[in-house]
Amino acid sequence: LSTMDRDWGGKTGGAGVVSEQYSNIDRRERLRRLALETIDLSKDPYFMRNHVGQYECKLCLTIHNNEANYLAHTQGKRHQQNLARRAAMQAKDTPMQPASVKKRSAPRKTAKIGRPGYKVTRQRDPETKQRSLLFQVGYPEIDKDLVPRYRFMSAFEQKVEPIDKKYQYLLFAADPYETIAFKIPNREIEKDPSKFFTHWDPEKFVFTLQLYFKDTPNKDGAPAAPGAPPPPPPPPPPSEPAPPPPPPGPPPPPPPMGGMAPHPDRMAALGFH
Repeated sequence: LSTMDRDWGGKTGGAGVVSEQYSNIDRRERLRRLALETIDLSKDPYFMRNHVGQYECKLCLTIHNNEANYLAHTQGKRHQQNLARRAAMQAKDTPMQPASVKKRSAPRKTAKIGRPGYKVTRQRDPETKQRSLLFQVGYPEIDKDLVPRYRFMSAFEQKVEPIDKKYQYLLFAADPYETIAFKIPNREIEKDPSKFFTHWDPEKFVFTLQLYFKDTPNKDGAPAAPGAPPPPPPPPPPSEPAPPPPPPGPPPPPPPMGGMAPHPDRMAALGFH
């Protein structure tokens, strides 16, 4: 039998043409196997197999001959609408639950071994006359792969001493040592890398920090000249003018008129008897 004599749609060595009915059966079987590989029907709360061997949907109250038919039903409009209706009813009946509060992780607690040793050096730039401070803090027992930390704290943040806005605090911390703080003037600090720098020496276990304070500007806003003498104190306020003299008193009474006798006491004071 030549190629032209075979029926269209038949397979070589086959018994004949595959009908549309068998093609649909084969397609549904392949879809069923594919769905079973991706969907676990044992976890479906609405899937049930009855005593007759058929499959039921407990949500829609429908009966299906095989698993493929049930899977096709779950993707249909009727099943999806019933799922949405059931979810709305459950949300209505369930009371509002308070929002769950996330538990904050507790900070790591490390046994402290005391305060580190330190050295503070006061310096002054010979050119700009700026004041500077050099801090050297030793951490010989610092934890491995840890670098000391520092931060500035205002007088309003700390709770140890009475608030004094003239000062601020510089803190150093590194486990397992206690945090130490230095009380320094509350003045603006230079942020230039040449005037503010830190360094950690992992061989000597010494943390170094140097800072410079900015010059205090004059009244006109210009910074003080290097090496210039301090400005003279302001002149004292002018003295208040003397109070005006009191107004003159009332004029003396006029002398007695004729026909009126003087008072006897007045006559005695004048030496008349």
